[in-house]
Amino acid sequence: MTSSPVPCPRTDCAGSGRIMVTGFCDTCHRRPPDQARTALARPTPRSTPRPGSASTSGPGKQTSRPARPADETLDNDGLVVLPEVPSPEASEAAATVAAPPTGGRRCGVDNCAGTIGVAFPGGPALAHGYCPRCGRAYSFEPKLRPGDRVGDHYRVLGFLAVGGLGWVYLAEDTRVPDLHVVLKGLINTGDAVARRSAVEERRSLTTLHHRDIVRIVTYVRHQEPGETEPTGYIVMEYVGGRSLDWIRRASDPDLAALFGGPFGIGHVITYGCKILGALEYLHRQGLLYCDMKPENVIHYGRDIKVIDLGAIRRTDDRSSTLVYTSGYAPPKKERDQRGFHVDTDLFTVGRTLETLAARAEPAAGLAARSFDALIRRATHAEPAARFTSAAEMSRQLWEVLREHQALSGHAPYPERSTRFEPTAAVFGAALGTVPALDHWTRRSAPDPPELPVGAPDPEDTARALPVPIPDPGDPAAVLLGGLVSGSPERIAERAERDPALGTVETAWWLCRAYLAEGDTDRAGRWLDRARERSGAYDWRGFWHQGLVWLTCGQVQRAEAEFAAAYAALPGESAPKLALGFCAEYRSAAEDRTEEYYEAVWRRDRTQGSAAFGLARLQLRRGDRARAVAVLDEVPTTSRHYDAARVAAIRVLTGRLAGSGPTVDELADADRRLARLAGPAQHLVGSAAWDRLITEVRENALAGRPPGGWGPRFPAGEVFGPLDTRRALSGRLSGSLRRLADQAGSAVERGELLDRAYAVLPEPVRLRELLRGRRRTA
Repeated sequence: MTSSPVPCPRTDCAGSGRIMVTGFCDTCHRRPPDQARTALARPTPRSTPRPGSASTSGPGKQTSRPARPADETLDNDGLVVLPEVPSPEASEAAATVAAPPTGGRRCGVDNCAGTIGVAFPGGPALAHGYCPRCGRAYSFEPKLRPGDRVGDHYRVLGFLAVGGLGWVYLAEDTRVPDLHVVLKGLINTGDAVARRSAVEERRSLTTLHHRDIVRIVTYVRHQEPGETEPTGYIVMEYVGGRSLDWIRRASDPDLAALFGGPFGIGHVITYGCKILGALEYLHRQGLLYCDMKPENVIHYGRDIKVIDLGAIRRTDDRSSTLVYTSGYAPPKKERDQRGFHVDTDLFTVGRTLETLAARAEPAAGLAARSFDALIRRATHAEPAARFTSAAEMSRQLWEVLREHQALSGHAPYPERSTRFEPTAAVFGAALGTVPALDHWTRRSAPDPPELPVGAPDPEDTARALPVPIPDPGDPAAVLLGGLVSGSPERIAERAERDPALGTVETAWWLCRAYLAEGDTDRAGRWLDRARERSGAYDWRGFWHQGLVWLTCGQVQRAEAEFAAAYAALPGESAPKLALGFCAEYRSAAEDRTEEYYEAVWRRDRTQGSAAFGLARLQLRRGDRARAVAVLDEVPTTSRHYDAARVAAIRVLTGRLAGSGPTVDELADADRRLARLAGPAQHLVGSAAWDRLITEVRENALAGRPPGGWGPRFPAGEVFGPLDTRRALSGRLSGSLRRLADQAGSAVERGELLDRAYAVLPEPVRLRELLRGRRRTA
């Protein structure tokens, strides 16, 4: 909205109408037509899981939604497209008979803490009576009945709900055909707390403008016959649809009809991200919602609307009586000791999502555990362990959706992490590395060794794991960003005397720098300083402690720290990658190892460490085909693409559990080598290429069956012109002689030449030796 009053553009308005800050005309009480509204409206924040904020798209960006959502189709914000929920007929939406609220209510008269309206055992809810503590009379009878008129032109149609503080009525504006509104009044007019909350709700609604929060139209007062003073009613826009409480309680056929299939965890996460977007907006206004629950969110059209702001309060309010719903708010002890904070709102969102998820189809694979971990953090018994903002929680929730989508078979949706720096390092890539000369010179056994399928070294893995992104608000972040990790002593000395470097980011940096040098003692000391400054629940403390334990070789202790980091950041890939390594190294359950690596790999095909981890796992199971299939999924745009191609050839031809390749695997390797030898390939002609060809030929010769390979043998340049041992050994001998030219010493060259002669059949070997003597003479 513009800051100055804007005339109502409707031609049928009385002429003097002005558009209020609420978006409605103060005379005809209607919104402007759509085309005029676009020109008048100020863009409102959208809910989003995007990094660092709970607002989304930039100016002008529109969310594209198909007419009918497919199986968890995503919109431009990366959220699931919600199904269209039509607005029910007024006769279906509102009841004509008012039922008193169940479960009792706080008295609230003169701040009395008594409970009123509690039914007798087995009896109906009480509509009126006396407070057992203060003795004051109360009544839950609605002030309005169907047919009553409020403000001259609002005709009550029926009862929508009875909230914690007031009755909610559906009414029609008799001046505007088919325009429905919601009237909200107090449930018990003698409740002083409720009256204050109603005033706060009216004030808050008037100033709030968010697409996912219900908006106020106006405020009217209505006095019933016999009443000493009029009752105030908030007039709100009518949000026709279904509450999330209806969705969680609906029958399976009703849900299937509404969602066009199963109600899934993707829908729950989308609800959560939109709700968190609305709460982040409130928190930026210095307000707490306090009473989030499924009943207070309406799914209408393909959007949601947060309703009932009666419990809203300032973030610094520590004196007003709290309004909340048991089962969604934190325990009583916490409420009494610390009141409500931002993390309390996030607690209620966690409970809301937990309730909805119990009704939904579970997430796929590890995403189910990730979602549970997110709920546990949001509802942690220790407030300091919870999410610190709605934006932070929304981002992690959005990341869990990415994981669920990828593990459900959808196309990967990679996006740069907001917690970890991107890294080009990869651990466990031995399969994709061409063997060095010592592969042949430092072994005594005549047969080639088996493929390297064991877990990589813990210290090497620690160096390859991602590094946390520095906090940009840390005074030393910019300075540290321009430093390399070498020579940490100089920075450590400055940090001791320079206050500008006496920050938590400096301590994290020094911890990693000393780890890079292998000095775990000094790394541990700086880690302790960082944890003192950052707090016991900072996920960076868990992460760095895990790196320290890995560097020390204590993998089981590192695993516990990475598990804590995963619990704090359930949507991030880095903790899962670390946990996958720990499970692999400790020979834990293979299913757990695969679960972690798979979750990382299916979501982001640039994660070479996960791809090689999955390949090793399949090879330990003896499944070459599946190992090659994983390696083939590494995209051409990945910096690990060439290593994956080399690894696939080595996997197809290498020795595994004492056995060699099959003829079909040899043929596949031959085709891959031909592609690798294409005109644009830099590997051909290099020393690495000679070593790779040598290894392939040696493995083929060692694994050749006594009767030969058979008709499918790939005769040619690599394996020789014929399916004979003589032809293949001749090719291998030539390869080993070429490797002798790479030798760094006479001894190494001699060993390679000896091996080149040793692989030949005896008659050929003797002939070659004689030729060599003649040449020498």
